[in-house]
Amino acid sequence: MQPLLAIAWLTWKAAFRFRLFLVVAVLLLAAVVGLPVMIKHDGTARGFAQILITYTLSAITALLGLSTLWLACGTLARDIEECQMQVVAVKPIARWQIWLGKWLGIMSLNASLLALSGASVYGLLQWRAARLPAEEQKVLRNEVLVARGSVKPKNFDPEIDAETDRILKERLEKNPGVKANLVEVRKQIREAVKAEYELVPPGWLHEWKIDLGLARHSLRGQPLYLRVKFNSADKSPSGTFRGIWRVGVPRQTPLWQSEEMSLAPDTFHEFRIEPNFDDQGVLTVSFGNLNNTALVFPLEDGLEVLYPAGGFGLNFVRGLGIIFCWMALLAALGLASASFLSFPVAAFFSLGVLTLAFSTRTLSNAVSEGTLMGFNEETLRMGKSSLDAVAIPVFRVVLQVINLAKDFSPIDSLSTGRSITWAQLGLAFSQIVLVLSGSLGVLGMVIFTRRELATAQGNA
Repeated sequence: MQPLLAIAWLTWKAAFRFRLFLVVAVLLLAAVVGLPVMIKHDGTARGFAQILITYTLSAITALLGLSTLWLACGTLARDIEECQMQVVAVKPIARWQIWLGKWLGIMSLNASLLALSGASVYGLLQWRAARLPAEEQKVLRNEVLVARGSVKPKNFDPEIDAETDRILKERLEKNPGVKANLVEVRKQIREAVKAEYELVPPGWLHEWKIDLGLARHSLRGQPLYLRVKFNSADKSPSGTFRGIWRVGVPRQTPLWQSEEMSLAPDTFHEFRIEPNFDDQGVLTVSFGNLNNTALVFPLEDGLEVLYPAGGFGLNFVRGLGIIFCWMALLAALGLASASFLSFPVAAFFSLGVLTLAFSTRTLSNAVSEGTLMGFNEETLRMGKSSLDAVAIPVFRVVLQVINLAKDFSPIDSLSTGRSITWAQLGLAFSQIVLVLSGSLGVLGMVIFTRRELATAQGNA
């Protein structure tokens, strides 16, 4: 470990020599202190806390990410270009140890900066919460500064797929000679079948069954929260739609019914409900549509039950842990790029890869449509091009790799009081640090070991 620690210490010295550590620390603290003054919210303690967590942690992630890429690219590429690496390389230390030592140095810097900024955000939240009235503090502790588990209704994808296949088969049997894009036809049929599960017609009572599982043993008497979202094809003069919510089953469990609510569409609404679940832990939630138009509750995020699962402090630490895993990936990307490129090219290449990672929506659309040109009458008539045959499988693999890191959303979870479990943190560490960062690390070490340093200096 002595050679690795020596290289890590040299990385620290370089960061202080170029004042990178001090500049980033000042920027992080300015973001934590300045953003609460600048941001606008809905005037409630809950809204302020949610926006504070979202903006400050997003700013911390962005600043740390850019500084990590910059330092990772610069610390290795500049050492090679300025002949400092040639002096180190003749020492009794392997090239892979130099590479790994720099990664450890960058990550220890990130750990210090993330701990400093994270502690500032946590302290600011607790300080602001302690100055609120008792009732507002209770709301904040129950809805934001908490770790809440989440349960959704049963997944109906198997039933929807089975019904879709049945309808498609019937249509093909009735019209055997019709030529059509079966993939697109099936997609349209599936959306129609799916709508039957999501639609609440006017005057109807729609019911959801939510299985709380093992959590039911600790939820008697605990506050539960319902998080709902719906949309409508028609507009209301007031901009809202009326409805009544009920929890429980008559003659089986206690009943709770809300007052008439007026809720806006395409917006998440969250309100407290009573834990009126049965002995098997099944919570029955019903919604009565009091409007003259149908409402649609999407199966993906239309309804969700939130319940207390832990404290905010450890949840906040686990969220910072996932952000730290992202920094490990960026450090590995920057060092791997600098292993065979000059500093400006390595920085440009790393930012290009980062831009690609944020372009997953475009890639996803191309993969779902099966073509780069978009699904239209011409592509239906001519079929896939040779470019699509090559690009779409590549895009599919790229999306799978990118999603290993993007499948985690600690900032969103913390701002909405969601629980980030140790299992999620362990999965993030496995996928982001071990798989992605490890793969980039092995590639970077191999390239750096085989690189001719004198030739690189001559080209510079």
